[in-house]
Amino acid sequence: MKKALIIVDVQNDFCEGGALAVPGASEIIPYINLLMEENEYDQVVLTQDWHPVGHKSFASSNGRNVGESIILNGVPQFMWPDHCIQGTFGAEFHKDLNQNKVTHIIQKGKNLEIDSYSGFQDNNHFMKTGLDDFLKYHDIQLVEIVGLAMDYCVKFTALDAVASGYVTCLHFNGTRAVNVKPDNGRDAIYEMIEKGVTVLG
Repeated sequence: MKKALIIVDVQNDFCEGGALAVPGASEIIPYINLLMEENEYDQVVLTQDWHPVGHKSFASSNGRNVGESIILNGVPQFMWPDHCIQGTFGAEFHKDLNQNKVTHIIQKGKNLEIDSYSGFQDNNHFMKTGLDDFLKYHDIQLVEIVGLAMDYCVKFTALDAVASGYVTCLHFNGTRAVNVKPDNGRDAIYEMIEKGVTVLG
């Protein structure tokens, strides 16, 4: 069974000191590097939040406060601080992440009008990113997922992986949650398990 490691959004803006820092984010990087060192993956894929200036998921683009919610193209949208803007330091991958074995990069969130948590498709399920096509082209059947953040982009990537027919595993030690609400991370784990994601210790 061919397998891929999907590393979700390990970017400067999601790490300590970034515009949308996930608590404990940098702690997962040595774990992810060790996974690549100790395992033989057929593909190693990075996803990269890659927003244009003025993206509609930004509070500043809507005259709203961070933490508010609006309806954007028919789906609820949490209002985030400006983050991972194309070509900025914040959008770059963290310098400590070993990219030597990376075989492919998927950029998401490029459409000004629609956010994209999942590495597979936007939040409206209108546009695919090409990740599914890439994995199927390379006969990948099993995906292991790590990265940021567990209760948003990691969760939706994992759920879409299951829905796309992949045996899907989440490395608990390779992810951290935003926890906008204190139980978000815990609830994300329960939801992933319920939908068929295997959570590894």
